[in-house]
Amino acid sequence: MAELPADKKFFENLSGAGKAIGVLTSGGDAQGMNAAVRAVVRMGIYVEAKVYFIYEGYQGMVDGGDNIVEVSWESVSSILQVGGTVIGSARCKEFRTREGRLKAAFNLIQRGITNLCVIGGDGSLTGANLFREEWSGLLEELAQSGKIEEEAVKKYVYLNIVGMVGSIDNDFCGTDMTIGTDSALHRIIEVVDAIMTTAQSHQRTFVLEVMGRHCGYLALVSALACGADWVFIPEYPPEEGWEDQMCVKLSENRARKKRLNIIIVAEGAIDSHNKPITSEKVKDLVVQQLGFDTRVTILGHVQRGGTPSAFDRILASRMGVEAVLALLEATPDTPACVVSLSGNQAVRLPLMECVQMTQEVQKAMDERKFCEAVRLRGRSFENNLNTYKLLSHRKPDTELPKVIRVGITEGHNMFAVIDGFEGFANGQIKEISWRDVGGWTGQGGSLLGTKRTLPAKYLEKIADQMRTNNINALMVIGGFEAYLGLLELSAAREKYDEFCVPMVMVPATVSNNVPGSDFSIGADTALNTITDTCDRIKQSASGTKRRVFIIETMGGYCGYLANMGGLAAGADAAYIFEEKFDIRELQANVEHLTEKMKTSIQRGLVIVVGLFLSCYRNENSNENYTTDFIYQLYSEEGKGVFDCRKNVLGHMQQGGAPSPFDRNFGTKVSAKAVQWISKKLRETYRRGKVFANTEDSVCLLGMRRRNLIFQPVVELKDQADFVHRIPKEQWWLKLRPLMKILAKYKTSYDVSDSGQLEHVARHSPKEAETGAI
Repeated sequence: MAELPADKKFFENLSGAGKAIGVLTSGGDAQGMNAAVRAVVRMGIYVEAKVYFIYEGYQGMVDGGDNIVEVSWESVSSILQVGGTVIGSARCKEFRTREGRLKAAFNLIQRGITNLCVIGGDGSLTGANLFREEWSGLLEELAQSGKIEEEAVKKYVYLNIVGMVGSIDNDFCGTDMTIGTDSALHRIIEVVDAIMTTAQSHQRTFVLEVMGRHCGYLALVSALACGADWVFIPEYPPEEGWEDQMCVKLSENRARKKRLNIIIVAEGAIDSHNKPITSEKVKDLVVQQLGFDTRVTILGHVQRGGTPSAFDRILASRMGVEAVLALLEATPDTPACVVSLSGNQAVRLPLMECVQMTQEVQKAMDERKFCEAVRLRGRSFENNLNTYKLLSHRKPDTELPKVIRVGITEGHNMFAVIDGFEGFANGQIKEISWRDVGGWTGQGGSLLGTKRTLPAKYLEKIADQMRTNNINALMVIGGFEAYLGLLELSAAREKYDEFCVPMVMVPATVSNNVPGSDFSIGADTALNTITDTCDRIKQSASGTKRRVFIIETMGGYCGYLANMGGLAAGADAAYIFEEKFDIRELQANVEHLTEKMKTSIQRGLVIVVGLFLSCYRNENSNENYTTDFIYQLYSEEGKGVFDCRKNVLGHMQQGGAPSPFDRNFGTKVSAKAVQWISKKLRETYRRGKVFANTEDSVCLLGMRRRNLIFQPVVELKDQADFVHRIPKEQWWLKLRPLMKILAKYKTSYDVSDSGQLEHVARHSPKEAETGAI
């Protein structure tokens, strides 16, 4: 991988020499915690600091002894894909007392640890902040009692604290996503998909209880992702009379021959009087009033279990690296901070400001200020709720008998075009109703069919079809071809008035190569498929040590899947088109792997899954250095040290059920697109017809950092590399050095944006979805 330019500010100036970092996980476990631990350990060692595991959370810190152990690079090998936390987590009443914190301070001083990385919930992070505030007083007390020398008080006078939030509930203000939330959503959706098949077979109603004692995020997003008929969350209790309203809706669904009803209940769900709404209460209500065959499924700790998703691995790895940088840059005046996700960027926020905002949400719920509670959860939470309400309820005053989901609320007739622009030209168009699209959110692929054909050679036929079917707006869902198609339709407006209508594109491609959007529908599902496959490959190699896997991913000339898949799977290299490589780099990678193999064996390292080192390559990274060439090179140069295997993942990356993020992202972006179309139709309706010919009436709706933005397609032309079908600038390239750092390469890492402690905006946490809802 190419080095970053040398004229930037790099962390080489932030030496960890002479410093000791302790890392612990506390509170409830969450998938991805191990990825965070791994990143802290390896980044800490990389900058020449000593790093210590603190086993069993604060309890281990209080007990000391073998609970606090210095670790090596290899200590965190093969834990990236493991759920839970390998260093343990425990509740500790003793740490809540000053006497307990005194013991903990003594145990840390014995090892020179004055930097703590705490991975846990708001309670764990609050405890860490209190520990930091008391630190100097604790040391003085230890010195007075003769347990430590006065010199130690002066030497270790400051304790630096950096937190990372590990919580499947996504209940911490100040970050778009907490570690473990995306993985928990995966578990929930897996269960829902399984239940759907049996429920449809028997015409049953299922009541699912998910975690969320104080936060309804999991319940709300799960309801969106699976199209649930009703959802109960603590922040937004149902209105008075909800019992009758829910039963009416369920009975209407049954009358329309809908065989499946799903109701999702957060464990902390309440009514408007703050009284609990339990899953059993909901079941009894349905049985007594409707007589439906109803089952309750309580997911419980299943949501905490299993392997972490690709998003959680990448999120935790990024946060872990940023946490070490924050500790290196900390000064006595720096407040305890928490590493958070803001859009695509890891940022640092004052810990106690975030804790205070989190507590304000609970206070609002206690005072029955539910609208305030929803607002405090942030714009993303509020948008999720509004989208769910939009998609789950018909407008009673609509005059149109056949419309679909968002279209029905906007009053449109909705038409489905089969097989893309070619099908459009051939008249493969049908009107589609609300009922027709039931259950589509959980199905992969495109039920409408798709072709790569561009519209240029069909313009006259497509114009005829638009005129015949009285089509006044067009929404195109697709990848780079869809973008090119809209450019062609826009250019054809001079000749065909039929194309002078609002047109919008929703990016959807596993390659994630559409200009104007950081994410495309489908890319997250493909990334998880790659990650799951690599986990299986690791498992298959558990009986055979010293093996290297060369894995080819999809992506065309875009290296997103290769790069992010490599980071999520702990790869040693990722070869992509965007960063040129030559035979010298390939040879250096082989030598690096060879040295790691030899070093590991000399140290007698035992690795449960075998010694697995993967090298990712995307399909068009280099026309000469093909997958076969790289495989043959590694096979030849590794003789006597390791053997090599090749895997081409192919179209399996495009298959399977969509991930929770893709279901939610697809739902929200499409809803916003239809609302934009409605607005444009009102603006351009003149003298009985729609006429729109301005640039801003042909847009791409993309995710840019924290916002969904409509961008005229013609304005995006300067941002696109049309030869290679990729954007000229891609945000994820900034993450390239992280893989090398975590794989023990010496490289440079741009930290020019690090060290900026931001204050959390009042009442506006979690403003956007990133990598996983």
